[in-house]
Amino acid sequence: MRIVVTGGAGRLGRAVIDGLVARAHDVCSVDVSTQAPPGVRVLSADLRDSGAASAALAELRPDRVVHLAAIAVPFSAPEPEIYRTNALMAFNVCQAAVDLGVGGVVVASSPTIIGYGNPRGWTPEYLPLDEQHPVRPWNAYALSKQACEDTMRMFVRQAGDRVRFAAIRPCYVVSRAEWDGAPTQLGHTMRERLDRPELGAISLFNYVDARDAADFVALLVEHPGHAPNGQVFFVGAADALAREPVADLLPRYHPGTAGHADALTSDASVFSTAAAERLLGWKAQRSWRTELGPASGDAPDGPMANRPH
Repeated sequence: MRIVVTGGAGRLGRAVIDGLVARAHDVCSVDVSTQAPPGVRVLSADLRDSGAASAALAELRPDRVVHLAAIAVPFSAPEPEIYRTNALMAFNVCQAAVDLGVGGVVVASSPTIIGYGNPRGWTPEYLPLDEQHPVRPWNAYALSKQACEDTMRMFVRQAGDRVRFAAIRPCYVVSRAEWDGAPTQLGHTMRERLDRPELGAISLFNYVDARDAADFVALLVEHPGHAPNGQVFFVGAADALAREPVADLLPRYHPGTAGHADALTSDASVFSTAAAERLLGWKAQRSWRTELGPASGDAPDGPMANRPH
C-alpha cells in the first residue's frame, strides 16, 4: 500500500516509516522537515493550512494515512499555539483523507488526556488505566489531543465505514539511540529516568519502545477492519519504567492513587494494552530490561527479561 505518514521526521514518525518500509509498503512523509530515510519521498507542507493538507494528499494519493504531526511536548510553545496547531492539523488531515476516500486513517493522541500530573492533584477512578477511563485534560497539549480524538469520531459519524479510523495513545516513546544513552526529548537519559523515580513519575512510569509502537501502527494500517471504527488504543510497554514496584511508587508521587495502586501487580504497567492484544494480537516485545541490557548494570530479570529484541 501507499501510506502517508505526517510528522515523519519525528521520533515516532521515523520508527513508523522504518517499520512500514520493512514491510514493503510505499511510504511518503509529509512534514515541514525534509528529513527522511533514503528512498522515502518527502513532501513539505504546512498542515495547519487546509488547502496545503488537501493538496498534499491529492498529490500522493495514499491508501492509508498515519497522522503523527504535532507539537509533541506539553508547554514547549505558548498554550494557544499548541492547541490551535494540533487540533487544526488533525482536522485538516482527516478532512482531506475523507474527501479523497482514503481507506484508513490513524490519528495520534496521547495518554496525557487522562489528566495525571495536574498540579491540583489527580485521582483515577481505577487502575490500571484503560481506554474507557474518563479523560480530564488540564493543559493545552492534552486538550488538543482530546480534540484530535473528537475530530476522528466526528468523521467516523460523517463518513461511516467508508473510511476506517483509529486513534493511538502512545506512551513515552523511546528510540533505540535513547536506550544507548542519547538524551530524551526532556533532556535526561533513560538511565537517569530509572535512577530518579520522580522523572518517570510525571508520566506514571509509562513508556514504549518506538519500534513496538511502529509495529502496532503497521498492524492498524494493514488490518483496519479488525477493530471497531474509531477505536482508541493505549500503546505501551508491558511493564513500568521503574526498579521499585509501581504500586509503592505511585502513591508517593500521586497521593490520589492510594488504594487504587494496590490493583497493580509487581512491575505491571499503569496502562492496560488489553484492547490492542484482544483486537490486533499486539503485545510490546521490548522492555527497559531487554534494551538497556546486562552491561548497563541493570539485572535482566523479571517477566520481560526473555522477550525478543
